[in-house]
Amino acid sequence: QVQLVESGGGLVQAGDSLRLSCAASGRTFSGSAMGWFRQTPGKEREFVAAIEAIGITVYAVSVKGRFAISRDNAKNTLYLQMNSLKPDDTAVYYCAASRSPAIQQGANGYHYWGQGTQVTVSS
Repeated sequence: QVQLVESGGGLVQAGDSLRLSCAASGRTFSGSAMGWFRQTPGKEREFVAAIEAIGITVYAVSVKGRFAISRDNAKNTLYLQMNSLKPDDTAVYYCAASRSPAIQQGANGYHYWGQGTQVTVSS
């Protein structure tokens, strides 16, 4: 059974940093694109960042320069380093994995999802 489990969320102040982790089990994702999405109540799930199997990354404009996605294939784990956090970054953050090695920016390109971790940034 494939599982993605996010951790590292919490309540922080504007300007602080957080590092999210996503531990995968049930299959190896070293050959898959993986990504982070976020969602707030009443809104659609929003693309944040993605990383290809070979390490190429892409970011949403709203987080570029502040967030960094990375992966440790030996640990089957995905990370999201979030710096200079803003109140607008408040959301539930989801980890996702694709069956494709190529970067996917749409949620439909991902086949496995975690349960999400709450990030709240106070002003």
